[in-house]
Amino acid sequence: MLLSFTISSHADEIQDANKLFKQGQLTQALGMVNDYLAKKPKDAQARFLKGLIVNEQGDATGAIAIFTELTNDYPELPEPYNNLAVLYAGQGQYEKAKVALEMAIRTHPSYATAHENLGDIYAKLASKEYERALQLDPNNSSPQNKLTTVRQLFPNIAARPPASGIPAAASAPAAAPATSATAKP
Repeated sequence: MLLSFTISSHADEIQDANKLFKQGQLTQALGMVNDYLAKKPKDAQARFLKGLIVNEQGDATGAIAIFTELTNDYPELPEPYNNLAVLYAGQGQYEKAKVALEMAIRTHPSYATAHENLGDIYAKLASKEYERALQLDPNNSSPQNKLTTVRQLFPNIAARPPASGIPAAASAPAAAPATSATAKP
């Protein structure tokens, strides 16, 4: 689930940029965030919002760089790790997604979104391994039965092509200083 900040008691500039982002006015929102970051380059919420905007503009690589920098500067925040995981999963990099989600959970053990996303990643990894087992031994029905079960339980995960895009973000609350929004990997 891709996260976004719901800005509260922050500078009016960031609140306005967040509104523009939610309205789909990405260029204007990014301009406001960049202006704000020129004055306060370490602001976690502004940087997080910038990562969301950059991703929405179709630059997953740029968003990954922003969220990675956030995890380096603020390793205690789980949301940037979660967003990295969603971006990695969207690129078919499931092992990297798993590691990022494990870090999110380490920083915030009760972070339900990260637990759910990690379960989704495990299901995707399991389906890939069952498919590989079938390629190696097509006469073995056990992996086929397990693959069928995974596909029944997680039809969107098992059927999703490896390079699928990132679903849009939606709002929901989370831990300080961030709040979360949901979009599954």
